[in-house]
Amino acid sequence: MQLDKVVNYHKALADPTRIKLLILLAEGELNGGELAEKLFVTPATITHHATKLREASLINERRDKNTIYFSLNHYFIKSSAAATEELIYRRAEGGVESMEEKNEALCASVIRNFFTTEGQLKNIPSQLKKKLIVLEHIVSRLEQGRTYSEKEINEFIKGYHEDFATIRREFIMHQYMYRDKEVYELNPQELWARWETLS
Repeated sequence: MQLDKVVNYHKALADPTRIKLLILLAEGELNGGELAEKLFVTPATITHHATKLREASLINERRDKNTIYFSLNHYFIKSSAAATEELIYRRAEGGVESMEEKNEALCASVIRNFFTTEGQLKNIPSQLKKKLIVLEHIVSRLEQGRTYSEKEINEFIKGYHEDFATIRREFIMHQYMYRDKEVYELNPQELWARWETLS
């Protein structure tokens, strides 16, 4: 994992309230009001901290009518912790910059160029490799093992870009998700289109 990703991960954790919030979410999905009550803070405080955690990909969000529910991004939390250890010890073990690190540098560059600081997608890349990086960045915010209605997927995508129909179709075409009638679910990551293999 690239250095700036490791730093951002730890910056997001560098607050007692955010750590407590993550601990509560480890027990299951909660909405903002429930978190505020359990942590004895205002809903606005939860919104502030949840934004920081979401930007660092540590939590997922879903909206149900007027209520926002939060859950852990288990994969990212575990992979980031492992990446920190690897980064610290790599040089001591005689490592050199790997292809994985080069790919992560490219990934960070694409995300920086195609997303605003607020996380909105500026436009869908025409180059396949960059498009897959963008799609993976978005779809990784969804929860593995959970089913979504088409309406929920549309609302989720609209949080990033207005052309939800195109992006939803791309999710299916590149094996990020599968659809059964109007029910959507993430595929295992092994099935996702791999931008790393493209030239």
